Amino acid sequence: NLNIGMPDTGTYYTEQEFIDGFKKSMKFQPRVIKQNRGSSGEGIWIIKLKSGNYCKNYGDRMCSDDEVLEMMEACDNHAETHTVREFLEFCVGGRSSKSGKWDTIGTGKYLEGGKEAGGQLVDQRFCPRIVEGEVRMNMIGDTCTGIIHKKPKAGGISAVGGTGSIYTFYKPDAPEFATLMSDFTEKDLPTLMANLELPNEPLPLWWTADFINSDPGKPGTPCTVDKWIVGEFNCSCVGISKCLPAYCKADTPNASFFDIPVKDLMEATYLGNLMGQKALGILDSTKTKAPSPAAAKLITRIEAVKGAVSRGILSKDEGSSMMSKLFDV
Repeated sequence: NLNIGMPDTGTYYTEQEFIDGFKKSMKFQPRVIKQNRGSSGEGIWIIKLKSGNYCKNYGDRMCSDDEVLEMMEACDNHAETHTVREFLEFCVGGRSSKSGKWDTIGTGKYLEGGKEAGGQLVDQRFCPRIVEGEVRMNMIGDTCTGIIHKKPKAGGISAVGGTGSIYTFYKPDAPEFATLMSDFTEKDLPTLMANLELPNEPLPLWWTADFINSDPGKPGTPCTVDKWIVGEFNCSCVGISKCLPAYCKADTPNASFFDIPVKDLMEATYLGNLMGQKALGILDSTKTKAPSPAAAKLITRIEAVKGAVSRGILSKDEGSSMMSKLFDV
């Protein structure tokens, strides 16, 4: 329901949700299926029906178990061929006699542990123009600090780092992405957290949003529609690339803060200061908000324990133990 979204996008937490949803979406258009763990591209599959026999409208038909899938994994762009049944089995149960032989380095079991443990699959329509690259917005709260166009290596689809992709950097006001910037930051960003079912949470301090050109034309031809859709949000493993010279690794074991070039250090400092300003804004906004029911209950219990200790009803050790249990989540 967002300018940056598509109606045939799905999220699965259970085996049956995945089976039903994937068979429906796969019969409509080529897909991108993503696991929820990791950031190297392992467990991200670009999938097409070998027969090319898609239905006209989403939901008109369902895939059968024996239909053949042609697949490519984003981590290294290697190809595999499997039936729908084998793919479903691998995603849910991992390697087994039912899932056939797999060449991927991954082990499947993408739903393992359930929602609480991060078991999740995202189902999105494959956009052919991904071969032209994807656009990443670096965000601090609601402010875009830069745009990166990531183009896959010739013949590839994935622009994950280490696959030979080419990165081009743009300023936030780059005219090439003016429509996307407007659709995302002005129209969708104000309601983004509510649409993600996190209405009481602020936007992350340091995060990224990756977009793909959804124009239906053949890659390399002029676009007739200026519409970009979100491929993913990332706020779990985003770094400040200008600080990479301070990263200690095998060939730079003594790298330090002082190895960062002055120009890069100035930009990194600007980003850090902006994060601090946004963080203070978030903290200030909470001063005028009443605590949630769960937080209010916790506060009441804390005050009760503190009162019992002050009046000698509980010893300090007993109070400390009870406090620990309150926060034992």
